[in-house]
Amino acid sequence: MAKVRLEEIKRRFNNVTAIEDITFEIPDGEFWVLVGPSGCGKSTILRTIAGLETATSGKLFIGDRLMNNIPARQRDVAMVFQNYALYPHMTVAENIAFGLQMRKVDAKLIQERVKTVARSLSLEHLLDRKPKQLSGGQQQRVALGRAIAREPQVFLLDEPLSNLDAQLRDDTRAELKQLHQELEITTIYVTHDQVEAMTLADQIVVLNRGKIQQIGDPQSIYARPANQMVATFLGSPPMNILSAKYTNDGFDVGEQLIRVPADVRESLQLHPGQSFDLGIRPEHIYINELQRNTQEEIGELFVEVKVVEPLGRETLIRAALPDSTVLLNVQIGGNVRFHPGDRLSLKLDLSQLFVFDSITGDRLYPQFNN
Repeated sequence: MAKVRLEEIKRRFNNVTAIEDITFEIPDGEFWVLVGPSGCGKSTILRTIAGLETATSGKLFIGDRLMNNIPARQRDVAMVFQNYALYPHMTVAENIAFGLQMRKVDAKLIQERVKTVARSLSLEHLLDRKPKQLSGGQQQRVALGRAIAREPQVFLLDEPLSNLDAQLRDDTRAELKQLHQELEITTIYVTHDQVEAMTLADQIVVLNRGKIQQIGDPQSIYARPANQMVATFLGSPPMNILSAKYTNDGFDVGEQLIRVPADVRESLQLHPGQSFDLGIRPEHIYINELQRNTQEEIGELFVEVKVVEPLGRETLIRAALPDSTVLLNVQIGGNVRFHPGDRLSLKLDLSQLFVFDSITGDRLYPQFNN
């Protein structure tokens, strides 16, 4: 086990910069998740740590050892890929043992370790089967088992659950978290799924366009996003973003006014005509009163229901401002019934309001002490 430190890592492919100024340190034994949209550079970072890519500039340390010029096979890391990469002609036991055999580990120790790993992953009854005889979830556990058997300094997991169905993905995610708690091996996990990031990570690294947007624990990033990209990427359903223009009376949102909270007025230098993006999460929007087939505007915002998505315990409503294609996500109890075309008066919890720069996306308010 070892800490992993990246110092200003940059990777270019011809004239394209894949990642730039990647700097962070993962303490020994922690589980970190790299998350972001497709093409943000997260897999490039993982492959650079593994030695499958070479950094154009910057320094990479595993433990206290500089790894820039150390080949992949000597870095003592184990990588699990999205496609499992199992050997089809080998049994489960042989797949798990393969890495140890390549390192010429004693045969008796290999046998003991295979049994131990198989027991921890509930693979004992499958040791004689070949990959084609296994389900997707079982194949994924074999790939994890092969990595665990090596007892590496660092685990690198590149979207290992993306090929599984929803229920199996949830189950395997829980197993993976429990395994990490038992093994306490430094783990770096890449995913585009924000739910995986939130549920698995000790710390999350949010990436976009090859650059780090924010690093922090899941709850801190959710509650205190550094910018609009982070705010809308983490959270399901995502944060609502409303284009607004400041007037002397408040924020003009689609010709409806939202009053400016006193804290916002004190924090920002507001001038009439300034444009902002307002952010508020679905759980901080409430229904004032149902108004069917009437144009009367009551409350903070007046909207029309476009889509209703029953989810059992709760219902997600997607509603639009008049003459707007922008949909607001509103979460309500599952026992409340609405239909497309219903007109609703919404009240926004303005104590939970975010204000973003409409051009850069930077968070302007709240200003946290972090």
